[in-house]
Amino acid sequence: MISGNKSDADGTTAGVKEEEETVVDENEKSMLMSIISQLRPGADLSRITLPTFILEPRSMLERITNFMQHPETLLPMSKVDDPEKRFISVVKFYLSGWHIKPAGVKKPLNPILGEWFTCHWDFVDAPGTQAFYISEQTSHHPPKSSYFYMSPHHHIRIDGTLKPQSRFLGNSAASMMNTSIVVLRLMNRGATAGKQGGGEKYILTQPNMYVRGILFGKMKYELGDHSYVRCSELDLVADIEFKVKGFFTGGYNVIGGVIKRESTGEVLYEISGSWNGEMHITDKKTGHRELLFDATYARPTPPSVRPITQQEPRESQRLWKQVVAALKERNQETATDEKFKIEDRQREEARAREADGVEWVPRYFRPVDLARGEEEQLDFVLNTNIDETASAQDQIRQILGIAPIVAGQSRRPSTYEIPPHAGKSTIDDHDEFVDAES
Repeated sequence: MISGNKSDADGTTAGVKEEEETVVDENEKSMLMSIISQLRPGADLSRITLPTFILEPRSMLERITNFMQHPETLLPMSKVDDPEKRFISVVKFYLSGWHIKPAGVKKPLNPILGEWFTCHWDFVDAPGTQAFYISEQTSHHPPKSSYFYMSPHHHIRIDGTLKPQSRFLGNSAASMMNTSIVVLRLMNRGATAGKQGGGEKYILTQPNMYVRGILFGKMKYELGDHSYVRCSELDLVADIEFKVKGFFTGGYNVIGGVIKRESTGEVLYEISGSWNGEMHITDKKTGHRELLFDATYARPTPPSVRPITQQEPRESQRLWKQVVAALKERNQETATDEKFKIEDRQREEARAREADGVEWVPRYFRPVDLARGEEEQLDFVLNTNIDETASAQDQIRQILGIAPIVAGQSRRPSTYEIPPHAGKSTIDDHDEFVDAES
């Protein structure tokens, strides 16, 4: 949700905005209490079925694209010649997407195993250039969402695996994200620029996410703890702290941090502000302070997605269509029923695979190969080799050959339906699983 409030002088946001809070009624509160009464602090929430009134009407695979929805911060990165300024541009991009969120406290739909989502951007401010995104749920227990983003004309590639670990903390719940990493490469920069798998590499981690006030008070969403942007080739690291509000002191949504030489610890810049408002950067040598990014009125650029009528049954928007429609209508009963159908079918598929001795493998991603220099913490990377030495147009053709991404791409016959047993596609043969449009 885009904030409509300016930040205070100290970088905190004035007041607690209603769009970041959720007030539950008595029936909803009793539903939460019945779930919470069965939990102990530290309990894993990934296996708990949460009530639908706190669900965001889209899958986590789609929500990940929030971080690519500010092309004005993303696309210029590869064009910056000065190494320090280029690093700062990556930090700016990293900080620009956190403000994009639904009103209130909402959790995205948990993707089911083998669910996938694709989309693309046609950049208005850079005519004739595009970016493409492919994602898939590559593990269910523990949950892992793997994704790939590439903008060939702008020499940018992003590979990531999201591995949330949900925990119950008493009056709060947390989604611990500190094992989730993103590998961003500027393929035209660095000592290995222009080579396959080369370019200047940045490792990004993520803050943890907290929901406060589950048992009493208003539910409030916060980002917390330290995250990092690191480029070993430049010997630079940004240590960014997302500060949670203290019981008596501090403010909401505050960030602070430093950019420093990793080898010496020398602090070069300080970062301050709020992740949903104004963020500033100060040069420690000169004392000069300037606006890094202002999320207050920033307008995201959402991607384009193929029409649902062209999507396969396990693509996110088609898969969750009935649940999303019910959530938008605030019809919690229907949303719960439709969500249960999908989750129950997932359990049936797991039992069928076990009975047939079938091991499921992802459709678009594969486990990382350390021998290739791939980051171990990614867990999965795209299972298709894109020739990064080819022209941008050739790279685009290769990407579009991996999965249907743009409208009009034909649906491809698949051997990856779940479970792949008895020679049947168990999804297409069961109309009750999804509402297939004609």
